[in-house]
Amino acid sequence: MVYVLNKDGQPLMPTRRHGKVRHLLEDGRAKVVQRTPFTIQLTYESGGYVQPVTLGVDAGSKTVGLSATTETEELYSSETELRGDIVDLLSTRRQYRRARRGRKTRYRKARFANRTKTKKQGWVAPSIQHKIEAHLKLVAAVCKILPVSKIIVEVASFDIQKIKNPEIEGEQYQQGEQLGSWNAREYVLCRDGHVCQHCMGASKDKVLETHHIESRKVGGDAPNNLVTVCRTCHDAQIAGVIQFEFVRGQKFAHEAFMGIMRWAFYDRLKALYPNVEATYGYLTKHARIGLGLEKTHKNDAYCISGNTSAERTTEWFSQRFVRRNNRQLHKATIGKGGIRKSNKAPYTVHGFRLFDRVRYDGKECFVFGRRASGYFDLRKLDGTKIHASAQSKKLRILEKSKTMLTERKGGAFLPPP
Repeated sequence: MVYVLNKDGQPLMPTRRHGKVRHLLEDGRAKVVQRTPFTIQLTYESGGYVQPVTLGVDAGSKTVGLSATTETEELYSSETELRGDIVDLLSTRRQYRRARRGRKTRYRKARFANRTKTKKQGWVAPSIQHKIEAHLKLVAAVCKILPVSKIIVEVASFDIQKIKNPEIEGEQYQQGEQLGSWNAREYVLCRDGHVCQHCMGASKDKVLETHHIESRKVGGDAPNNLVTVCRTCHDAQIAGVIQFEFVRGQKFAHEAFMGIMRWAFYDRLKALYPNVEATYGYLTKHARIGLGLEKTHKNDAYCISGNTSAERTTEWFSQRFVRRNNRQLHKATIGKGGIRKSNKAPYTVHGFRLFDRVRYDGKECFVFGRRASGYFDLRKLDGTKIHASAQSKKLRILEKSKTMLTERKGGAFLPPP
């Protein structure tokens, strides 16, 4: 599928006539706008006839599915992996800042009235803000290459308390699991019977503590992330003498993300585009089962678009959001003489940046790792290794790195422009 823009940059209907596209490029009547998805722009005046195109959006916390269809065929299909490292990065930055303030401004008077984010209308956490902006960026990328006339979004809602207890009803929604406890620590101690869950009281240590199964900076202080241990076992675990084998209970982070972002994304989408509609998960599931399709995000997006009689495309795009820059100036460990080493990598290494799209041995891949010696780690977006130590001299740059990487899957491949 080749996506076409007119002379003014407005999207036209795409084409599969590769021979005509090649002649237009050779004659100078068209130019390449982007490589993936392969898009050209005409350099002469042309007609503006387009068909109604519906874009189905399967919103998600980890993966987003998109499908653009007409009544007869599917024009675009993709699955996009969103970033999941923002919470960890912000927590690490917070730890560094606290340590730095403790070292350098220990005697400074505390300031508590300089926080304004809670006063802002519509403020959401940075991790959720990324997911909302990523959804909007994906929709805008499709509307840039296709004449989308209608957008249908699936807004999913999750009853987390119902997931935990299917029999909950009425007043029970107001009576959480910590009802009657002063705090989470007291609840966890009572839940575990005031007994160390590692040695089961064999150490005879009466001092009990709560241990975080996952790191607190990413796992939080939820009761299902806490377990009762005695001080003897806890100190031994911290010293590395013993290892705990506790498994955290079910997490509902992604369900909570969807509950917060679903209407925020839908409202912002309606403010940007004229014809936006909402649908629900049970309708998508009914359509998918009726068509006999497997549970994937791109299949759900196809069902959401509503044109379930349209011919499916064998070509789809795998996409992934990545972090381009590391703003940490120095390493966390302190070297000799109390000097911290710089943590900034060179902008380019042998002319290549991280996540540049390159061609190596006839294969398109991405730079996932760089070495000063000139040997790079090359992979596909799904993690498939092309070469763990390829020479930079044998690489040819195809596309500079972006925050959203795109890789074509299936279908026919065009020659490089």
